[in-house]
Amino acid sequence: MTPPQPIEPAVLLRQLEPAGIAELDDSATARLQAVAIASDFAIDTLARQPGLLDRLLQDDGAAATPPPDLDHGAPETWPSALRLYRAAESTRLVWRDVLGLDDIDTTLAGTTMLAEGCLQLALDALESSFIERHGVLRDASGTVLRLVVLALGKLGGGELNFSSDVDLVYGYEPPGDPSAASDGPWPLAAEHYFSRLGQKLARLLDDVTVDGFCHRVDLRLRPYGNAGRVAWSFPAMEQYFQREGRDWERYAWQKARPVAGDLAAGAEFLELLRPFVYRRYLDYGALDGLRAMKAAIAAEVARKELADDIKRGPGGIREIEFLAQALQLIRGGRDPGLRERSLQPALAALVEAGQVEARTGAQLTGAYRFLRHLENRLQMFADQQTHALPVEPTTRERIAIGMGFADWDELRVELERHRGIVAEEFAALLAPRHGNRSEGTLAEYWLALPDGGDAAVLAEAGFEDASSADSLLRDFARSPGVVALTDATRARLDRVLPAFMEGAARSSRPALALRRLLALVQNILRRTAYLALLDEQPAALARLVRVTSQSALLAERVAVHPLLLDELLDASVAGELPGRAELIQACAQVGLQGDGSGARRAPGHGGRPPATPEVRSQEDVEAVLNALNEVRQAASFRIAMAHRDHRQPAVDSARQVAWLAEGVVNRVLAMATREMLGAHGQLPATRFAVFGYGSLGGEELGFDSDLDLVFLYDTPASAGGIDAVSDGPRPLDAARWSARLAQKLVALLEAPTRAGRLYEVDVRLRPDGAKGVLVSSLASFAAYQRERAWNWEHQALVRARPIAGDPTLAQDFAGVRTATLSRPRDPDQLRDDVSAMRARMRAELDRSKDGVFDLKQGQGGLVDLEFVLQSLVLEHAASRPEVLGRQDTHGLIVAVHEAGIIDEDTRTQLQAAHEILLSRSLDCSLDRRPRRMVPDAPVARARAAIELAAREHGLDFSRRL
Repeated sequence: MTPPQPIEPAVLLRQLEPAGIAELDDSATARLQAVAIASDFAIDTLARQPGLLDRLLQDDGAAATPPPDLDHGAPETWPSALRLYRAAESTRLVWRDVLGLDDIDTTLAGTTMLAEGCLQLALDALESSFIERHGVLRDASGTVLRLVVLALGKLGGGELNFSSDVDLVYGYEPPGDPSAASDGPWPLAAEHYFSRLGQKLARLLDDVTVDGFCHRVDLRLRPYGNAGRVAWSFPAMEQYFQREGRDWERYAWQKARPVAGDLAAGAEFLELLRPFVYRRYLDYGALDGLRAMKAAIAAEVARKELADDIKRGPGGIREIEFLAQALQLIRGGRDPGLRERSLQPALAALVEAGQVEARTGAQLTGAYRFLRHLENRLQMFADQQTHALPVEPTTRERIAIGMGFADWDELRVELERHRGIVAEEFAALLAPRHGNRSEGTLAEYWLALPDGGDAAVLAEAGFEDASSADSLLRDFARSPGVVALTDATRARLDRVLPAFMEGAARSSRPALALRRLLALVQNILRRTAYLALLDEQPAALARLVRVTSQSALLAERVAVHPLLLDELLDASVAGELPGRAELIQACAQVGLQGDGSGARRAPGHGGRPPATPEVRSQEDVEAVLNALNEVRQAASFRIAMAHRDHRQPAVDSARQVAWLAEGVVNRVLAMATREMLGAHGQLPATRFAVFGYGSLGGEELGFDSDLDLVFLYDTPASAGGIDAVSDGPRPLDAARWSARLAQKLVALLEAPTRAGRLYEVDVRLRPDGAKGVLVSSLASFAAYQRERAWNWEHQALVRARPIAGDPTLAQDFAGVRTATLSRPRDPDQLRDDVSAMRARMRAELDRSKDGVFDLKQGQGGLVDLEFVLQSLVLEHAASRPEVLGRQDTHGLIVAVHEAGIIDEDTRTQLQAAHEILLSRSLDCSLDRRPRRMVPDAPVARARAAIELAAREHGLDFSRRL
């Protein structure tokens, strides 16, 4: 190759001699020479616009170039004004980039802002003249309709390169009367109106004049490309994507952003389009389409003429973009944090979500920044849309020196290092993971069904009752859902089923596991994305087999809610579980991001603080309840998995389930309150609160437990007391308003929806039980506890705590609770009452029989432990008020020990007993078994410890009534 010619900056600056550059000081000359080495375009612009150099030397381009004022009376001046402005501002960006004053992010943002500004200036000017000739179009309310300019590609992502074209799509809201025309002298129908305006905008920016071009415009990403209409109404565009949208269009529209015209209408349309781009599940169904796109990229990369193309060649910019966007498409429907338009934030989000390793993310980000910097310098050199490395030796040297390298060879070494990293990661992306998984006798057996196949294969695999398993599988193979599958989906099923069969055969209960797995598969046959997930992710499939064989409850939930399959694959499912605040926040966010989908993520993934809930219609209420149930199911599933895998104590799991219920109640109370305010108005100064009793109050909730709730209200005398009336269209007094609110809350919690009901609610622990009013005033509740409550109701109050509602009313409730529980009691009478009540309960509820122990109600079981602790609190609270600080069993054991009521050995034994019995109880709940078992050694020790504690404190739960 011909060696490069020596670089002489003075020669490069010769055309600026008329501008008096000889009089510049050394600093100014050095800066100007650095720019001259990097960009012929910048020097040419400085020669054409002499005043520009003075401005740049004054502040090194810190101030942006003022945009032109397009004279509406002189449209012939617009092209020149826009082109001169674009050239001047682009030269300012070159100046700051070359001198190291701006990094690549700032330069890309500046190029983006320049393109947006030109689009907005041009459209505003065109609209004014267009309206004079053709008038305007209006919607049904009379509001004037505007063109919406949507940017895709680099402009949409806010990372436009220096000399890039701009990918635009034109849209518009339809007029109120679809057949209406504009109201000007030369009226046009909506499609022609906005298409003609869009064409004028493209020509104004794109046409090459004596002043060059402003921005190259590419309209080919609209529906049907060049064959489609230039401007589309939003309903027509939405219908197109629903019916004919392809995977590559989802990929392209990830970066879509309104940049000119009616920005608000554009944002609303993109929110409507979001479910097309980001499916609400983990979208492994898109993998085949993405693989086809990757193969097309790889085929193009293999072309020799692209070897030096840093965008489309091997290890180029496009491969990084595809890697990030493909992962975003797959997971972005479930994780809103991944829906980034710009590449670097997208990579950071993928790293945070555990989808890209931190080291890989850092390497790809470094490669991207280097490649984009080099790409910009290639384009800044002569303002050409090029991605190819220069061939001419001197140009190569100028590019290398301009970027701070000693020579071209040094730049090339760094370039190849980055490209190698990118190419390696791109090659590994989307590689099929199932391999030869379908080979083997079980696969041959399955493929022979329903008419062929030998049941002996199942017996050899490990099915004890091979005949029953054979019947199940033949019936499944004949089912209409399987028979009607497409070839592609059937191929996935043929790979998944043998793996299911093998996993079930290896489980402790093969027949049961197979039955549960087939029920699940039957339910997802028409949801091909989930079948694709299991086909593509052997780890998720293996975990599903384990879960379904060990837990009937989780198997049922996955079958009814296939969205939970996502949790089996989530990288954070085995990580740290969320705390109380995070669980409550996750529930509070549901419904606050458009359609609620943004909150379907299971808690544990961060997010913005919750805003004020706003539910505007009955349809919204149901949508929020569905989304809230999905959050509940996902979080509960995650907690159950942690318990099943023994990753945390049972006490922590039960506590987290209770916190989750607390979050749900808070969110539903906000919905119910809003409905009440709309229908009946507000009550002045009235306070309302919800209190959890039983397992909810004691933070010991099971995976399928109902909620024990009690409701209180209070209206001070200063606000009218019991005579206070709400100020809405259908006013209610305080008692009826509060009762209606409680009824609405219970109804919403128990409402059947597509995603199931949230919780069953039990309100019988209120004063006077089922005979009492649903909601008590604070004063009547205090009087009842003081004068009429039974001893067992005071026991129940030990575990009561505020769940939702007014915090000051919760504080007042705490005062009533303290006063009630601190009342002096006769110890002997107390023990007698507690023993009698427990004996009566055991006679009615204990299901222990023939050596099988009832973990909850049996002798030495969980309820016995609760009664021991409640008795100790009631006996000693008057003299040791510190025992009133906790409601949960674990905390109560600590409290009575710290108060000196039980010794250290008893504390240790009772905490261990509580953990083992609670753990076994949760195990039974997970597998839908009655909470009964033949006691093993740990359970026997737990029972003995609880029985000993009862006896030592004068309690006899076994006496006959």
